Amino acid sequence: MKILALENSTTHGSIALFDPATKPRIFQFENDRKHSGSFFESVKQLGDRIRTLNAIVVGLGPGSYAGVRIAIASAIGLKAASGAKLVGLPSICAMEPSPNEYCVIGDARRESFFFARVVANRVTEGIDLCAGTELRRRLETISRDVPVFTSEKLPAFPQAILAYPSAPRLGKLMEHGMVHSLEAPLQPIYLREPHITIPNDTGKLPLLG
Repeated sequence: MKILALENSTTHGSIALFDPATKPRIFQFENDRKHSGSFFESVKQLGDRIRTLNAIVVGLGPGSYAGVRIAIASAIGLKAASGAKLVGLPSICAMEPSPNEYCVIGDARRESFFFARVVANRVTEGIDLCAGTELRRRLETISRDVPVFTSEKLPAFPQAILAYPSAPRLGKLMEHGMVHSLEAPLQPIYLREPHITIPNDTGKLPLLG
C-alpha cells in the first residue's frame, strides 16, 4: 500500500512516503513562520509519486494551529487528486521515540497546560487542560517508568523530555493497520473553543469619520 504521511503540528515538521516498490522517502524540516514554505517544497519534491496514493494520514495536533491547518488542507487536496483514503490522527499518538506508554504535556497559553496519556499509540487519558499546580499533581502520580514528553521547552517541568510527532511514525501506524479505531474528523484538535468575533447588528462595517 502506498501511504503519504503529513505531520506539521510542532516546530519539527516531517513528511514520509511509503511505497512498496522503493525505499521510504522522508523529509524533515523546521516548521515556523520563517520556514513555512519547507512543507510545500517537500511535497513538491515527491513529484509524480503522489498521484497514485492508496492512503494519506495527517497529524491533527494539538500544536500549531496554522501548521495543522496547512497539513489538513494539503491532505484534502491530495486526496481529491489521487482518490486515496484519508485518515486523521492525534499527532501525539506518533511521538518519536514511541514506547508502549507515555504522557505528553504542552503549553496551552493563558497560564494553562495540556496533559494526555498514550498507550499503544492511542490516547487513553485526556487531552485535558489544567493549571500548572494541577499538572504537577498529575505528574507526581505517574510511574517513573512512564516517560513524559513535550515538544517545547517547559522550564517549570524539567522532567519532561523533548520529543516530536513523526510523519514516519504516522505512516507506520497506517501501514500496520493500527489506525482504524483512531480515525477522527479532519479538523485541528482544539485545546479550547476557538474565539469568534460576533458581527454588529447591521452586519455592516462601521463607518469612519
